[in-house]
Amino acid sequence: MKETSEQQSFSRRNLLQWVAGLVGTGSLTAWFGKDASAQGLGSEAPRLQPAQAAAPETAQAQNPLTPDEALAQLMAGNQRFVTRKRLNPHQNIARITEVATEQAPFAAILSCADSRVVPEIAFDQGIGDLFVVRVAGNIAVTEDTASEEYAIAMLGTPLLMVLGHERCGAVTAALKGDKLPGVLDSLVLAIQPAVKASEGEPGDRLTNAVKANVRLQVQRLQTSPIIASAVEAGKLKVVGAFYDLDTGAIDLVS
Repeated sequence: MKETSEQQSFSRRNLLQWVAGLVGTGSLTAWFGKDASAQGLGSEAPRLQPAQAAAPETAQAQNPLTPDEALAQLMAGNQRFVTRKRLNPHQNIARITEVATEQAPFAAILSCADSRVVPEIAFDQGIGDLFVVRVAGNIAVTEDTASEEYAIAMLGTPLLMVLGHERCGAVTAALKGDKLPGVLDSLVLAIQPAVKASEGEPGDRLTNAVKANVRLQVQRLQTSPIIASAVEAGKLKVVGAFYDLDTGAIDLVS
């Protein structure tokens, strides 16, 4: 069903009213602002309670998949990719027409910007299936969290995944601790708590740090009242995953 202009106006207005109320309560101060997200949230970051703010009503219908069904569908797609049995779904002109006026992605993904990690291909999905935010180091700073909040609050997406990957350059830089040019240090600041948390773990140092960073970003995302509320209501599952550059396989990170 097409979203009317009245529905779109209501949806935007309702979201703005909700945000205004949230700012009024001061509950954004723990995570609002890129510097605060990068420096203020460590591995023990306090979680904001959902009671501080209710998620806005949405004009669009909720996704028909449950969080568990969405995760199963995503992982089944990766299995097809790894075994070279891709279906390449939703990649034709009919799909473009179908989703031209509205979208209902069944999964939202916070992925690294690495050119070798392409969620739509690795999960064998198509146009309109995934709501993907890509940033080096798959870090949940303000704008990235806000983008995922849109998928949850306005599109009813039932699954949110943080996707890290093997031999991540951003995590490598955080491990080395060298001074970087420009604003690249902001990436290192956001990842440093994961580097510290993974110290002394058995196995490969870089892989441990990458997985610790995935867990850290999963935690940071859930300091968002929108995301936390959806999780507590059983409408959303937030998971972490690790992409193997050598095989294309994706495994969940616990």
